[in-house]
Amino acid sequence: MLANFASVFSLMLSTFLMMVAFGLQSYVIPVRSVAESWSTLTISIFATGYTLGFTLSCIVTPKFVLRVGHVRVFTALITLLSIAILMCGLVVDWRAWIGFRAISGFAIAGSYLVIESWLNERVTNENRGLLFSLYLITTMVGTIGGQYLVPLGDPSNTSLFILCGVLFSLALLPTALSSSPMPAPPARADFDIPALYRRSPVAVVGGFLAGALSGAWLNLGGVFTQKIGLSTGEGATLLASLLAGSAISQVPIGRASDRMDRRIVMVACGIAGVVSCLAMSVMIDSSPPVLYALAACIGTVLFPIYALNVAHANDLARPDEYVEISSGLMITYGLGTISGPLMVGPVMDRFGPVALFVALAVYFALYSGYAAWRILRREQHDGLVSKTDFQATTVMPTPGPDVTGPVSQQDAGDLIEDDTVPAWEEGAR
Repeated sequence: MLANFASVFSLMLSTFLMMVAFGLQSYVIPVRSVAESWSTLTISIFATGYTLGFTLSCIVTPKFVLRVGHVRVFTALITLLSIAILMCGLVVDWRAWIGFRAISGFAIAGSYLVIESWLNERVTNENRGLLFSLYLITTMVGTIGGQYLVPLGDPSNTSLFILCGVLFSLALLPTALSSSPMPAPPARADFDIPALYRRSPVAVVGGFLAGALSGAWLNLGGVFTQKIGLSTGEGATLLASLLAGSAISQVPIGRASDRMDRRIVMVACGIAGVVSCLAMSVMIDSSPPVLYALAACIGTVLFPIYALNVAHANDLARPDEYVEISSGLMITYGLGTISGPLMVGPVMDRFGPVALFVALAVYFALYSGYAAWRILRREQHDGLVSKTDFQATTVMPTPGPDVTGPVSQQDAGDLIEDDTVPAWEEGAR
């Protein structure tokens, strides 16, 4: 076991440094935007550039990896991350930031792909859960730590932007200098979203709504903290509280969904999200500790719901289709992240910061309502569905080909040899 940890140490260190820079970047950008007196709609527009780049990277980065390998692609992507954030500090114009944020989104998604592909090469069925838990903890701690760097500097000048660029560059060193064997290039995976929808409507629609929820929060949550008058330290704590709530709830939600119809858990999570968001909107003038607690409650369902959709789609698939399903759902999720800030930003401009949580409550209601409707339309085929294990995801679901629904080789063999007609052939749920 110690040898397994040693083989991924440099990878984890690169991940940690990258996520510290990512956490710093994700908070300093909205803080600087508010300081520039840009409207929430304007912030939403260049936030959409980020999500467009992220979604595009899910499609094209594997092609680059196939051509030149993981390390060269990772080196190029980290360089792009450094360039993008440094240019944001150098050219403070929202029109230019659309392009810079698109570059950043493209590079961070590709970096996830390289790291997770490499990590999957190093794990076995026996230690996969443990090592990926370590990976999730590393990303969480790094992101939160980066957000707490903002109060140490002044977002109105270039110091924090330069620090972020330095941290991204440092993240390159451990992986570039690692002596671990390079991972094999990932297999190409096509995706067919209409076919995926016919197979599992609730997974596709739920994935889109999960993307809209996370896209709205990740791009406008920092704006919310500034609009209601929180200090940068208090704002960092609120953002960290939501992430902490997400980390705590992933396993309980996953275990519950493994024991019952996953759509029932989707309904419950949606209802919990509606209640938590409405509570936040009503108590927006409360003391910071109350807001932290409410943010943690929202976090318990905001990020984990995407993993429910992935697991549900994989329940209805053959083992050789997992990568294709993962790719299709990532594109659907990416489209949702594009729509989220574009839809919610103008509403915040019109009705104030409280509108963020009212809009999130609406998205949660749609998520829960659609899952409930699908339950009424199609009962679960308990005797036909062979469930995959639920697997927690990182804060921002990523395009790694093996992390969204791996099964053991024995499980895969059992599924292949099973003569039972797959549930998806009996009808979409």
